[in-house]
Amino acid sequence: MIRQYELVDRVKSYDNAIKEDALNRAYVFSMVAHGSQKRASGDPYFSHPLEVAGILTDLRLDSDTIITGLLHDTVEDTVATIDEIQVQFGESVARLVDGVTKLSKFELQSADKRQVENFRKLLMATSRDIRVLLVKLADRLHNMRTLEFIVDSKKRERIARETMDIYVPLAERIGIHAIKNELEDLAFAELYPDARNTICKRLEFLRTESIETEVKAEISVELINALKNSGLVAEISGREKKPYSIWQKMQRQNVEFAQLSDIMAFRIVLKDINQCYQALGTIHGNYSCVPGRFKDYISTPKRNGYQSIHTVIIGPHKRRIEVQIRTKEMDEAAELGVAAHWQYKHKASATEKEIFEYRWVRELLDILEHANDPDEFLEHTKLDLFQEQVFCFTPKGELIALPRGSTPVDFGYAVHSEVGDCCVGAKINGRLVQLHTKLGNGDQVEIITSKPGIPSPDWEKFVVTAKARSRIRRFIKNKEQKEYQRLGKAMIEKSFSKFGFKFSENALEIIVAKLKMQNLNELYISVGRGNYTANSIVEFVLNGEFDENINKVTSSNRVSSTLNGTNSMVDAIPIRGLIPGVAVHYSNCCHPLPGDRIVGIQTPGKGVAVHTIDCASLESFHEMPERWVDISWDLESTAEMTHTGRLNLVVANQRGGLASVATVVANGLGNITNLRITGRTATLMEMLLDIEVSDSKHLNDIMASLRGIAAVSKVSRVIQ
Repeated sequence: MIRQYELVDRVKSYDNAIKEDALNRAYVFSMVAHGSQKRASGDPYFSHPLEVAGILTDLRLDSDTIITGLLHDTVEDTVATIDEIQVQFGESVARLVDGVTKLSKFELQSADKRQVENFRKLLMATSRDIRVLLVKLADRLHNMRTLEFIVDSKKRERIARETMDIYVPLAERIGIHAIKNELEDLAFAELYPDARNTICKRLEFLRTESIETEVKAEISVELINALKNSGLVAEISGREKKPYSIWQKMQRQNVEFAQLSDIMAFRIVLKDINQCYQALGTIHGNYSCVPGRFKDYISTPKRNGYQSIHTVIIGPHKRRIEVQIRTKEMDEAAELGVAAHWQYKHKASATEKEIFEYRWVRELLDILEHANDPDEFLEHTKLDLFQEQVFCFTPKGELIALPRGSTPVDFGYAVHSEVGDCCVGAKINGRLVQLHTKLGNGDQVEIITSKPGIPSPDWEKFVVTAKARSRIRRFIKNKEQKEYQRLGKAMIEKSFSKFGFKFSENALEIIVAKLKMQNLNELYISVGRGNYTANSIVEFVLNGEFDENINKVTSSNRVSSTLNGTNSMVDAIPIRGLIPGVAVHYSNCCHPLPGDRIVGIQTPGKGVAVHTIDCASLESFHEMPERWVDISWDLESTAEMTHTGRLNLVVANQRGGLASVATVVANGLGNITNLRITGRTATLMEMLLDIEVSDSKHLNDIMASLRGIAAVSKVSRVIQ
């Protein structure tokens, strides 16, 4: 453990305004408060806040933040109070500890709810003072470093998944790559141990391989000499990409490790920006560069403030090598991110204006304020946090940064919510384009608007930003609610007529009270959705008899319809957008899974066939738009169901090859229902594998684990 004087000396080394007395008192306060408490590892609990404080000193943060690290668990886990902390350490520390403590309270909720509420609370606390996030990241980092001591494997997996989904992208967003990389690697080791071990072994082999050692030494000398001849003095360091980064690239490009070409990278640190561009010219003058791999983040920084020039060159032995060029200040900011920009030496906290300079926080909070479904909020924000960027301009020259793959609709919502809602067309560089057109770097985008704004549900299929999806879904939800309300009321009116009575809203107030609903509209919506039958509602009004459990339609035996018509019981196919009673089946050509984007094709006499949106079979229906049905998954209904996905594998023809595949599938909670060998040589077997899974994400996780098996050389999903 860090000793008291060592912690103080660390802060003294970079902070002239150190609060030495307060630091010493906080050290003792935390040690006494935690007393004899123990960690899962058996270490004194006090070792945890002490390690958190140590991590915060590595970020060179102010005394109040270090004190918060020491005290962050005292209110939650001991008898200490916020008032006591405020009296002893001041309002700033009390506010920070309170912010971190409130987050901890959600640890006791159910897994899904806790994760979402943690994210919500974290964003709200961060909007007031970013140091809350810095303390939480340090807290999570030490917890991940000691994750192995938790006996419950499911709890370890949950913590690792939450780390990968929330804390890694947040650390990346505020530019603290040192913490982001370590969190990522620790979570990767827990979630996909086989894949990580395989990659680490191959990296170790490359380090010892003579040709790789030669290339690294040769390029280092060549770069130093080339820059020296141009009058430049630089710090040059070589590095290899992180295991998780390599694995992500393998997943994204569907390639094996041996097919990756730019595992090695060099970082060149120079005095100023002019020297960075001079060095770039020197390097491109001495080496061939790889087209399409040049990125200038100095002139157009990332949203987290990251600045550097990236280029990929052809080095010795025709090896592709990534080169990063930056100044010393940029290099420090790349590791410490927001911690390198915020100085707290003489102020209590970051102001609201300062934190809102980070556009992503503003956007996420806007979504948070209007999100009806917390799971939907989490889905969008995780997606948005990880995206790479493109930089576009408004007609007035304002720079708009968007995730890669964004469309004019995303651009419109980034300019203003009303611009997105009222979008009816777009021009890119003066040319009219379709709204699903992907934007490129440097595009000038003009949004054509018309009031009143009516977002199209089709937009949700191609937009990529969380803000756009949130606004579109909000519009769709409001429209659906009105349609369900109209449909439910019409069904009840028809049922009254069927029994020979006149429709009466006053009479319905009794059932509204019995079902503990807010008002009649909620009853209409519930009937319109198919949660209750209209007949059962009217029978109760007329006879006073109503069995809620018998008359309630469960999510497992209904399909919600947003179309005009009467809702009724249908087959247990979890699809929204179908006319009740229509026959529906999954297509064998593409094996759609919940989470896939899907479309329905009407077939006379057979009902609706469900296909994935990229199924090759759909090409034959391009000239028959009248047979296409706009459908989506009813995710509520899919929760307890299993579905079959099909994989194509190429496995080494050796003893234990198939056994290792079966073990990985079983460990991933999948169930092999069919296996067919489609080809065999002396060294390889190709096979089709049908696996029961819960959704597309479940199948992707199993595929990722299969790629980590040394005997498996190819894994792909079958979507013909």
